[in-house]
Amino acid sequence: MELFLVSVLLLRFSHKNVTIADAQSIGVCNGQLGDNLPSDQEVVQLYQSNGIGRMRMYGPNPSTLEALRGSNIEFVLDVPNSDLPALGSDPSAASQWVQTNVGNYFPGVKFRYIAVGNEVDPNKADTAQYVQFVLPAMQNVYNAIAALGLQVSTATYSALVSNSYPPSQGSFDGVKSFMEPIIQFLAANKSPLLANIYPYFAYNGDQQHITLPYALFTASDDQSGYQNLFDAMLDAMYSAVEKVGGPRVEIVVSESGWPSDGGSAGATLDDAGTYYKNLIQHVNGGSGTPKRPGKAIETCLLCLMRIRRMEQELSNILAYFPPTSSLSAKLLSIS
Repeated sequence: MELFLVSVLLLRFSHKNVTIADAQSIGVCNGQLGDNLPSDQEVVQLYQSNGIGRMRMYGPNPSTLEALRGSNIEFVLDVPNSDLPALGSDPSAASQWVQTNVGNYFPGVKFRYIAVGNEVDPNKADTAQYVQFVLPAMQNVYNAIAALGLQVSTATYSALVSNSYPPSQGSFDGVKSFMEPIIQFLAANKSPLLANIYPYFAYNGDQQHITLPYALFTASDDQSGYQNLFDAMLDAMYSAVEKVGGPRVEIVVSESGWPSDGGSAGATLDDAGTYYKNLIQHVNGGSGTPKRPGKAIETCLLCLMRIRRMEQELSNILAYFPPTSSLSAKLLSIS
């Protein structure tokens, strides 16, 4: 998801009266992509000073894991797709991976979920090769980690959901043979499904039927009774999960974001600010979705570590922070 920026997502949005510290259900992904990045200890301190209580990473990094010891930050650790064949084929390889990347740091690091694979899609050329290994790897990792009492899942995404409108019609048609046993595994072990939910891509791909206000949480109800695209996409995923044996499987939003530039419709700093502000308020507000009302929605904001280097981009990002803030200083120091 290389359209997104790290800096704008370690958000204060001070001019909009929203902080991540206000959001009990919010985490931020630590992508670690870029040059001249702050140290892992500085990143952990940045999370703590901004009240960010959860972090997701897309693969193990010993330096980050060491920095997380004793921080009390809840940590979602991915098994990279490239590791799936080995872990799915060999239980001993899964045991070694768990010991090296989890056992050696537990309980000092507060692991929340182990996400076995990210956006593996039978219909995508770059991930189809991993399809046969996802469930076996989940099973082997689960068996290796069971004694620690940690939850094992996988991170999927909205592209696998067919018939997504109205949300009640959501299904895994076309990928049922892949997703059904995964959902049944999660149901049997009382683990959530992790899902990457991006209203921006749905809006950008169908502007004839989806309005920008609906995607930014600023519209009224649509014909199906949904007030925003995020809820509609999440409930379509819930409908698909229910249809393959997971009526009580919860969904954790493992990524969501909005681009601040890139030339596409809606990809502006103001629209990104509106999306994040409203997303944080919504998922933390306790209203839930029409299918799962009355509770907060656990959500991670996408946050890639400075993939843009342009001066103007940095200037635009710094406009979101007080000139004397520690975050502004940090952004300046890595520019």
